[in-house]
Amino acid sequence: MNEQNGAGKPDKATANAQWGGRFAGGPSAIMREINVSIGFDKVMWRQDIAGSLAHAAMLAKTGIISAEDEQAIRKGLTEIGHEIEAGTFVFEDALEDIHMNIEARLSERIGEPGKRLHTARSRNDQVATDFRLWVRDAIDGISAQVTALMHSLATRALEYADTVMPGFTHLQTAQPVTFGHHLLAYVEMLSRDHGRLADARKRLNECPLGSAALAGTSFPIDRKMTAAALGFDRPTANSLDAVSDRDFALEYLSALSIMAMHLSRLAEEIVIWCSAPFSFIRLSDAFTTGSSIMPQKRNPDAAELARAKVGRITGALISLLTVMKGLPLAYAKDMQEDKVPVFGATEAIALTLAACDGMVRDLTASKSQMQLFAGSGFSTATDLADWLVRVLKLPFRTAHHVTGRIVALAEAKGVDLSQLSLSDMQSVEPGITADIFSVLSVEASVASRTSEGGTAASNVKQQATSWLKKTAAHPFSGEPA
Repeated sequence: MNEQNGAGKPDKATANAQWGGRFAGGPSAIMREINVSIGFDKVMWRQDIAGSLAHAAMLAKTGIISAEDEQAIRKGLTEIGHEIEAGTFVFEDALEDIHMNIEARLSERIGEPGKRLHTARSRNDQVATDFRLWVRDAIDGISAQVTALMHSLATRALEYADTVMPGFTHLQTAQPVTFGHHLLAYVEMLSRDHGRLADARKRLNECPLGSAALAGTSFPIDRKMTAAALGFDRPTANSLDAVSDRDFALEYLSALSIMAMHLSRLAEEIVIWCSAPFSFIRLSDAFTTGSSIMPQKRNPDAAELARAKVGRITGALISLLTVMKGLPLAYAKDMQEDKVPVFGATEAIALTLAACDGMVRDLTASKSQMQLFAGSGFSTATDLADWLVRVLKLPFRTAHHVTGRIVALAEAKGVDLSQLSLSDMQSVEPGITADIFSVLSVEASVASRTSEGGTAASNVKQQATSWLKKTAAHPFSGEPA
């Protein structure tokens, strides 16, 4: 309960502490705190310097500033870059953001020429350009990590191309597959993720610089020059849209969210496979932790944390969608809230990709345990039904019914299908011959699945080899961006 003065009203100092705290200076201090973004947007310093260098070169080329001023600006910005890299640059909250911090330092270093840099641009188009550059760089880094993980998965798929394991539907044993085939399923998912990032990059690659605050500028600028200098395909076509568009960030976060969901599925399977009832794989100490009380435990914490990161990443997407909803054209300060979710999601997905890549390279599969489970739950029942269709020419629905009765018989006897006698099977369908036993082993089942996209080892080896060739063209260290 709050202490009150004799008049029955909250003491001024106490009331201040409730809402003020470090805002002792009153509303102006609150305004500074809510307005400042240098704490997070300083990561865009490289992009800001690159954009300013391109802008200055264009201003000089078009005669808006002198060549001497442009040289001074170039020298000053280069030196500021060295300061930031060396950790000697002092970021000032009073200057709000990375753009004003760099511009103020430039004027401090070179004087009057530094004050000419902001001619024919606004912070609105400046930040839109910097942010696009940052997201584009992030896409390139994340894409490289995706390629690295695809390569690791394909490598292990080739190694385990003929290792039989149970394939599941509803997490119930369905049909035998190979571990290599299972791993290649994630390569396919990640290839789509890679494609979504490539599509997002293609759409974002338009340059807002020169749109100024919202209406363009009266200066005779050359927007094509700055766009080309910064690696953009073209300038943006509408100045209002250019400064207020954050679709590129939303599309990037959308691609990351789908990717994080895929990685979470992989991580969940690793958790399941590591559990004692399954014991399909083993992770080394590099990707597991112990228990504070149970000395026998080996917890797959890296997989569990990778599984959880999807919440942070999809949360970032929802956050930015909510920020942008209902904003009238053009720029509004709401958009300052665009960067934190994007930066955070990028960090989270980079770490998740690195963890998943590490676990895939680290895991060791128990072939005997996988094979044992692969034959459980009458997993070759479909092969029996297919044999009835192929050899006895039964309609599939009839074959399905016959197979169901044979499965029930095996279940009643407590044996697998392959352990039933021929006479047992003939009691259900007299036309069955001894040839039926050639399709009831898990090895025969897997080997028969040669249809395109099927699980046969020959298919897996071909697909894994193809993916290894595709991904080898883009080597990556596997470390977080």
